[in-house]
Amino acid sequence: MDFYYSEKVKKRRAELEEFMDEHVYPNERTYAEQLAAFEDRWSIPPIMEELKDKAKSAGLWNLFLPDSDLGAGLTNLEYAPLCEVMGRSPIAPEVFNCNAPDTGNMEVLVRYGSPEQQERWLRPLLDGEIRSCFCMTEPDVASSDATNIQSRIERDGDEYVINGRKWWSTGAPDPRCKISIFMGKTDPEAKRHEQQSMVLVPLDTPGVTVERSLSVYGYDDAPHGHAEITFSDVRVPTENIIWDEGKGFAIAQGRLGPGRIHHCMRQIGVAERAIELMCERVKSREAFGKPLAEQGVIMEWIADSRMEVEQARLLTLKAAHMMDTVGNKEAKAEIAMIKVVAPNATLKVLDRAIQAFGGAGVCQDTPLAHFWAESRILRLADGPDEVHRAGVAKLELKKERKDTLVTEESK
Repeated sequence: MDFYYSEKVKKRRAELEEFMDEHVYPNERTYAEQLAAFEDRWSIPPIMEELKDKAKSAGLWNLFLPDSDLGAGLTNLEYAPLCEVMGRSPIAPEVFNCNAPDTGNMEVLVRYGSPEQQERWLRPLLDGEIRSCFCMTEPDVASSDATNIQSRIERDGDEYVINGRKWWSTGAPDPRCKISIFMGKTDPEAKRHEQQSMVLVPLDTPGVTVERSLSVYGYDDAPHGHAEITFSDVRVPTENIIWDEGKGFAIAQGRLGPGRIHHCMRQIGVAERAIELMCERVKSREAFGKPLAEQGVIMEWIADSRMEVEQARLLTLKAAHMMDTVGNKEAKAEIAMIKVVAPNATLKVLDRAIQAFGGAGVCQDTPLAHFWAESRILRLADGPDEVHRAGVAKLELKKERKDTLVTEESK
């Protein structure tokens, strides 16, 4: 594997970094101030649409979508360093239309959607005109095992009738969220991984109720947010099914591979920004007669942080490379490993940075506290650490190995 970025990627990354320096970082505070000024926090700060227009004009739009002429023509490996840059700012992914869960939902529609579904929903998503949500997790079952879901999708003539209660549907409180991908059971008697289906449900369909917004360690993540939603006798036409009945689990596996690694790519960016902030802080503060930067424990924090980030980045790049060359299925061990490694490494770096900042690290004066909350939830989102670790262990145990033990007879 070649660890050097191609000239194409270097050029794109330089353009992205210049855009971030000129437009994104300076407007993080503007975004927060405009949001705070609204009487209703579920409103869109005007600066976001301004930044999106500038990103489109700069050609920095829809940089994801490998193997599709609808994106920028980048592989997962080529996208990784760009996604990392976007991860450095809480508002950046949306600026470039590379934000979750829309990226995952767009990939589902590209891979499995009908031409009609693509025209009605994919096109406005690609244009950044609407937002979407993904409804899989349920409050009444352990959704770390997707086969546990109890929501129903039952056919009635030329319609599906949908019933269920979902939560952690990221993006549903957003006023621009118009469509959901709903996962439920169409045949509880089928094989375990063929009981589930996915169907497109417009959020304005009768029977869909956004019950409440869920906070993450006290953050409401407005205006995007995370919702609990009930679906009560919701009716949609049968042509809203994605791919076919019984294909929901297969679609979920195809969707979660790229989604998981995108999270990891962004996490590297979060960790890099945390290291930068920590270094700036310790060089500017003194304690016990000398700068914090000269304190031995602080130097250890910085060194450990750099080593952990470099290791996480290399594993992220390896996973992306394997996804491009041998496919998501063959890369499942690497995807699972980096899904555990990246958030945990980032949390360690953030914890040190917060400690270096003291009181400023846990309040709104720095992005560190919010970064920590977002990073911590990633140890649950798209599968908890324990599930990924179990998957890696199972794959390891299946490997055939030569017996290298030296016995008395072989001496």
